[in-house]
Amino acid sequence: MADAPPLPSRSTDPELFVERIETFSDHDLHALCEATDAAILDGGGFGWVNPPGRRVLESYLKGVLLVPERELFVARLNGNVVGSAHLVRPPRNNEAQAFAAQLMHAFTAPYARGHGLARMLTLGVEERARELGYHVLNLDVRETQEAAIRLYESLGYVRWGINPDYAQVRGKIIRGFYYSKRLRQRRGQAPD
Repeated sequence: MADAPPLPSRSTDPELFVERIETFSDHDLHALCEATDAAILDGGGFGWVNPPGRRVLESYLKGVLLVPERELFVARLNGNVVGSAHLVRPPRNNEAQAFAAQLMHAFTAPYARGHGLARMLTLGVEERARELGYHVLNLDVRETQEAAIRLYESLGYVRWGINPDYAQVRGKIIRGFYYSKRLRQRRGQAPD
């Protein structure tokens, strides 16, 4: 399997794009909090079942930008932030897994779905992971997040495991699915 070429994180529609951010404007932070709350209420986002409150959410999001192993990507629709995803690199002391990164907390607000932004977010994170030299991108998702599962499988992610006790949502235990995608062939490895 040859290395896949980088995929654009911009659509042909100038009103839809994904970017990596390193600081928040007040407007972007407010818009991301609104989008996050909407996604949580719709059944997914950051592991929260209920919105944590604006102060907690703002502190969390600002904190993400301070963690050296995390990069924050946002999806924009008509200039407004309507979704996000994190690229999480392994800590420096984890040499054994230094070839693999994690895609976490990916979502698009319900009011912004249907434009392909979730796909663009995922491809943007993949592109950045390739730039950084990662060979594998891992992720996990609740079994109830059916649209996300369809998206990841359509992009070539392979389910490799199931956790029967992954999450508890409104008193019900929900399974979690673990996925992995090879971004590039490792040296000395035969093609699949």
